[in-house]
Amino acid sequence: MLEVKDLHVAVEGGEIIKGVNLKLEQGKIHALMGPNGSGKSTLANVLMGHPGYEVTKGKISFKGKDITAMAPNERAKLGLFLSFQYPASVPGITISNLLRTALNARRKDKIPPLEFLKMLKEKMKALKMDEKFLNRYVNEGFSGGEKKRAEILQLAILNPDLAILDETDSGLDIDALRVVAEGVNSFMSKEKCILIITHYKRILEYIKPDKLFIMIDGKIAKEGGGELVDRLEDEGYGWILLDEFVRFFSSVQLAAHRFLARALIDRNFR
Repeated sequence: MLEVKDLHVAVEGGEIIKGVNLKLEQGKIHALMGPNGSGKSTLANVLMGHPGYEVTKGKISFKGKDITAMAPNERAKLGLFLSFQYPASVPGITISNLLRTALNARRKDKIPPLEFLKMLKEKMKALKMDEKFLNRYVNEGFSGGEKKRAEILQLAILNPDLAILDETDSGLDIDALRVVAEGVNSFMSKEKCILIITHYKRILEYIKPDKLFIMIDGKIAKEGGGELVDRLEDEGYGWILLDEFVRFFSSVQLAAHRFLARALIDRNFR
C-alpha cells in the first residue's frame, strides 16, 4: 500500500532520515520502534507531507502513486491519516465541526447533519467518550488520555486506508490504553493498513503487529515478526547496535582485503 525507497530527509541542513526503505502492506499491522532521536516521528511527519522537513533524496509511493511532493491535504484525501504524538489544541473549533468538515472534504457528497451526529455518537460510545465532548473545542483542556481518544475518534470517523499512529499509547493508563487499542483493532480490516510508532511493548500486547521495524540513527536497522518485540523487551537495543557495528567492521575488512588483493595483482602483472 505504501512504499518508501532510499528516503533521505533533512531539517535546517542536518540529515535525520538516512536512506530508509520501507514497505507497508494492505491488510497488515506494522510497528516501528527505536530509541529516542532515531527519527521515528520525523518519518511519520514526512509520510504525511509536513512542510518543515526537506526530502533530499528518495521516493514515497502510496497505492501506486508518487506522493513525495504532494501536500498534506491531498495525501489525506487519498486516504492517509496521522495521529500526532502531541495533538494540538484548536480554540474556537468544536470536535463535531472539525470532524464533519474533514469527513466532507473526503466525500463526493456531504453527509447530512443528523446522519453524521448519529455516527459520531456511536463511535464516541465505543471509545467511552462522554457526549459533552461534542461541543468542546478540539483538545482544549483535554487530559492526555482524552486527547488520544479524540485522535482515535478521528480515525474511526474519517476511516482512512492507512493510519499512522505516532505514540498513541504515550501517557495512557491501562484502562485508557485498552479502550484506544480496541478502537484501533476495530478499525483494522483486510482493506486497511496500520503503522504504530511506539517506545513500549505494552500497546503491542493489545494490538498485535504482523511486522516490526526497528529504527536507529535514521535508518531501518532491523525488521521481522512479533518475536522482535520480546527480544527488545529483554535485551534493549544494544544487540542491534552490536550487529550494526559487526556489519560495518566486516564491510571495512572486506574493502581492505579487496584493496590489498588488487594491489598484489597490479604488482604481479607489472
